Amino acid sequence: MNTSVASIQVRDTRDCRPSSVVRRSNKPFKVERNQTQLQTQLQYTPRNSSNQWKRQSHSDAKSNSSQICKYWMNGNCVYGDRCWNLHSWFHGEHLSVLTRLNEHKKIVTGITLPVGSDKLFSCSTDGTLRMWDCHTGQCVHVKNLGDEARCLISMGPWVIAGIRNAIKAWNIQTDTEVTLDGPKGHVLSMFDCNDTLFAGAMDGVIYAWRLSSEANFPFKPLAMLNGHSKAVVCLTGGRGDKMYSGSIDHSIKVWDLNTLQCMMTLKGHTDVVTSLICWDQYLLSSSLDGTVKVWGVTEKETLEVVYTHNEKNGVVRMNGMIDAKGKHTLFCSSNNHSVGLYEMPTFEARGRLFSKQEIGVIEEGPHGLFFTGDGTGLLTVWKWLA
Repeated sequence: MNTSVASIQVRDTRDCRPSSVVRRSNKPFKVERNQTQLQTQLQYTPRNSSNQWKRQSHSDAKSNSSQICKYWMNGNCVYGDRCWNLHSWFHGEHLSVLTRLNEHKKIVTGITLPVGSDKLFSCSTDGTLRMWDCHTGQCVHVKNLGDEARCLISMGPWVIAGIRNAIKAWNIQTDTEVTLDGPKGHVLSMFDCNDTLFAGAMDGVIYAWRLSSEANFPFKPLAMLNGHSKAVVCLTGGRGDKMYSGSIDHSIKVWDLNTLQCMMTLKGHTDVVTSLICWDQYLLSSSLDGTVKVWGVTEKETLEVVYTHNEKNGVVRMNGMIDAKGKHTLFCSSNNHSVGLYEMPTFEARGRLFSKQEIGVIEEGPHGLFFTGDGTGLLTVWKWLA
């Protein structure tokens, strides 16, 4: 990899939000453009809120196909510029690919950049944790985790990977390694808040450890949160010391982080709940049922669905970020190997990313940069253009 990285910055992840990753490059890239617009009008105003979730109407415009050319993808399209389908990894405007990191042999399942570090970390179902130098773009270290890694976060100086029946934690300052036992089956999701690590596992339990100052026991078991009947796929935190969990059992549970008790169970999806994010005062959930649901607070302090966005395929991952112009954008990765981009809160389509296989990791970074990781083991660095 010969693409240099000019600078690195990352948000402090101690405010109960998932970790973010950023790399920056000065290398220019060309961006494909088109004039595809949405049709139809749909508007809904949530109770007790001035915000509106609506789909806006725009005039239809003739454009080229929004499907990527499978022959170009494999490097053998004979039509060149005359091809009706896209010869680009992006359909829309204001994005460019900066570089690609292609060392993992299987699915990329996690990306993180610890606060104060100049090393990027990624994990994969190939059983490795890779460390990348953010100045050179080179993979400088490979750690064998002993099993498939399904999720990755950083917590202070700790880089933490979820594997089968355990969690592997590595202190990058002291080079200390710790194994946390307890989970049954693969650890599929992790979240940290207030020096507490939460991990959702295949057995439907959320395991919690409290960070300790003791050198011999840096993580002490805190609790086991029971409630889901099947695997816990996603975890996130929100306002008011709340944590949200999504499961294969189709449900979402709301937990009080002070008492570690389940406050309520949300049922609105008909398939696996794959991703959860908090946006303003709303909770957004995605599912393999092909929907993104927006949950708002009612007068009775419960949550109800105030808007449903429909995708043509199952949604496997979501993330929200702000583009170079300050517009809020939602990323919805589908199991048709593409990612839809939508301006919030209108859900107006902004474009689509493409990949050879399913994109299961989407991570935001400052300065208009973000990362995607797919089923081929490829990490792609993207940049918003002003």
